[in-house]
Amino acid sequence: MYGKYRTFALKGQMTLQDITHLLEQEACAVRNIPIIPAYEEAVNLIVSHVHGRGGTLITSGMGKAGQVAVNVSTTFSSTGTPSYFLHPSEAQHGDLGILRPNDVLLLISNSGKTRELIELLALSRGIVPSIPSIAITSNPDSPIGREATFCLPTGAPTEVCPLGLTPTTSTTVMMVIGDILVVNTMHRIGFSNDDYALRHHGGYLGQKSRSHGGNG
Repeated sequence: MYGKYRTFALKGQMTLQDITHLLEQEACAVRNIPIIPAYEEAVNLIVSHVHGRGGTLITSGMGKAGQVAVNVSTTFSSTGTPSYFLHPSEAQHGDLGILRPNDVLLLISNSGKTRELIELLALSRGIVPSIPSIAITSNPDSPIGREATFCLPTGAPTEVCPLGLTPTTSTTVMMVIGDILVVNTMHRIGFSNDDYALRHHGGYLGQKSRSHGGNG
């Protein structure tokens, strides 16, 4: 059995040139993310609702896009913008109760057609009829893209997966778009080293933030 899998691995072994090409594809996808005014509008929405009105940024997504949504949510929370990840399936079994007035939805879906997210948006409006939403998707003309208050397109990059199926390049650009929102929100709220230190009491990052802060 070992020999069988070893032979298979050798047949599919990547060369350094292959790896270089893969990195170039991923970098090209990031460079080709459309830069549109909706970024500023999305950050304005987050700042006004979360920091101005006491709401929360609720992120959601299914599968690999859901994992990106989890990461974006925790990054927002660690940099001063309260955020939760809401699993779109669990939302239909009671977790939807987390929603409150002044919350903002951040929905992440490569296709923009994820059934669970479409349903989540509709159900959310049943609790908070005017809840605004931001969509990160490859297809602005999709149901999620059209329904969102602001849509941030990924540029629809081709996956580097040899089958063209596994979320790879698409999740890379989704993560970068999330970083753009986080960093610009940090600038808008004036998030400082002292603020960072209050949220990171342990580990290297906490120690580093305290050493650079005004109260370090």
